[in-house]
Amino acid sequence: MADKPTVQPHKGKLGILLPGMGAVATTFIAGCVAVRRGLSNPIGSLTQMGTIRVGKRTDKKKPLIKELVDIAPLEDVVFGGWDLFEDNVYEAAIHANVLDKNLLDSIKEELQAIKPMKAVFDRKYVKKLDGPNVKEADNKMQLAEMVMQDIENFKKENGCDRVVMVWCGSTEIYIEESEVHQTVANLEEGLRNNHHDIAPSMIYAYAAVKTGVAYANGAPNLSCDVPAMVELAKQTQTPIAGKDFKTGQTLIKTIIAPGMKARMLGIEGWFSTNILGNRDGEVLDDPDNFKTKEVSKLSVLEQILEPELHPELYGDLYHKVRINYYPPRGDNKEGWDNIDIKGWLDYPMQIKVDFLCRDSILAAPLVLDLALFLDLAKRSGMGGIQEWLSFYLKSPQTKKDLYPQHDLFKQLEKLENTLRHISGEDLITHLGLDYYEE
Repeated sequence: MADKPTVQPHKGKLGILLPGMGAVATTFIAGCVAVRRGLSNPIGSLTQMGTIRVGKRTDKKKPLIKELVDIAPLEDVVFGGWDLFEDNVYEAAIHANVLDKNLLDSIKEELQAIKPMKAVFDRKYVKKLDGPNVKEADNKMQLAEMVMQDIENFKKENGCDRVVMVWCGSTEIYIEESEVHQTVANLEEGLRNNHHDIAPSMIYAYAAVKTGVAYANGAPNLSCDVPAMVELAKQTQTPIAGKDFKTGQTLIKTIIAPGMKARMLGIEGWFSTNILGNRDGEVLDDPDNFKTKEVSKLSVLEQILEPELHPELYGDLYHKVRINYYPPRGDNKEGWDNIDIKGWLDYPMQIKVDFLCRDSILAAPLVLDLALFLDLAKRSGMGGIQEWLSFYLKSPQTKKDLYPQHDLFKQLEKLENTLRHISGEDLITHLGLDYYEE
């Protein structure tokens, strides 16, 4: 077992900076403010409500996670970010129409005080959106330097000891990894020369990692998931994690699919379709942007089921994903899954799931946990890819020679054992042999 890391205690304020202050970001910020004031509960957040077993089962010790490891308290958190629209957080939250207006009105003054900085934005990457609150520069490196200056100004103005960044912006058009992404030198040259394979999300990621600000990517964009950004994260000892918040339909897949595989039940087809009416749904109505999301969502089942090891169960699996923009539904996404399974003697059966979820409500606690855990990782000297945060992500970032782990329960084990390691507790293997007192 590796030595327990030295964790610098949290002190002062933690700034959480959010590129993209739309439905997800405003639901997150308003929710944190409401929780701080005792108006509601942080349901869905492991850092706030989760417990963790430590020691032997006979010890019956299950403290709150925030009691086991030194997580920054909500009282010490301040919020900021960037958006192409000028609306303050209250106005943006009203427009998003996720949270009850009475709740928003009760915390209106605090939300109105949070105003977005000018965004790095280019319609070539998100064709369905346009707004006036946008930075202008001759090249992408200058834009990155502006973001770095924004970070520094935010820290000074808000008295922050440290900051983290979580991308909450839109899904950009599909971009494949290319030569510009292979080294830091290539990436920086590409920024200076306005390379088309460097999207706005990567500019934010570069600005964060270059200045030692821990960064998580909540969309399926390449962002920090390229060799150059991993190299830079090692140089600056900065934690990074990505990509794409695991919220609605994919969350259900990572719960159901491991159960089917555990019982050696076959799956012949899995048809998934969604209707979604918020800004994210509008963006994904463009085929180039949808392809980015589709690649993220399709990868899940193949890794969990391992058809190459079980061809008779999953070798002919037909997996189809659809997302349909439907304005009347707003943020209340509906995901339908039809799963054709087979059991003993190849007899067919079906599972049908109709998940009427609220996309931003599911995403908000993930933003909080990723931010607080990244801050913990930074204070623990854990630079580079934080694979233990895969629990929160549809398409987890890993080292180049490793496949991602999508099974939600294996992801949770890894997360919990990482927290045990940080706190100096024994890892739990569930060995449970008669001669081994667990």
